Amino acid sequence: MSANEDQEMELEALRSIYEGDESFRELSPVSFQYRIGENGDPKAFLIEVSWTETYPQTAPIISMNAFFNNTISSAVKQSILAKLQEEVEVNLGTAMTYTLFEYAKDNKEQFMENHHPVNSMTSISNITSVETPNPAPSSKKKDKKEQLSKTQKRKLADKTDHKGELPRGWNWVDVVKHLSKTGSKDDE
Repeated sequence: MSANEDQEMELEALRSIYEGDESFRELSPVSFQYRIGENGDPKAFLIEVSWTETYPQTAPIISMNAFFNNTISSAVKQSILAKLQEEVEVNLGTAMTYTLFEYAKDNKEQFMENHHPVNSMTSISNITSVETPNPAPSSKKKDKKEQLSKTQKRKLADKTDHKGELPRGWNWVDVVKHLSKTGSKDDE
């Protein structure tokens, strides 16, 4: 069989195996992504496998450059890719995309044992630092409202109704100016 026939058969098999699987995504007829782990799992990662012209006689291109993997350190990514590459060498000459995805699923814990989310520490410290000063600005805003003079308060009250909303037609001068500049169809 030619490489193209092998690819067509594997493509059909992948589509039937992963039909309805939310973790699997066909990017093109020769490029596939699979999410190892559940959504929200800090140890979940995404593998992308792309077939070359001569696949399966030659190795597919395996990538972990997806945005989904941005919290995984490059050392862990390299480790996972090296282990997947070993699996590729064993299966060279046969359809291996399904095998690679299953191998990654079976060995997820081993792959991610040294994983420490890169951005999680900074986001936790950001959350802490953001939450700490929040009460102070809200009290400052209250102070600013209390500092209005009686005259300022009266002017504010005169502009709005008792609900704090502007009365209907408050910007009629702006509307008239706009219509006079654009010219309505009635003028023609």
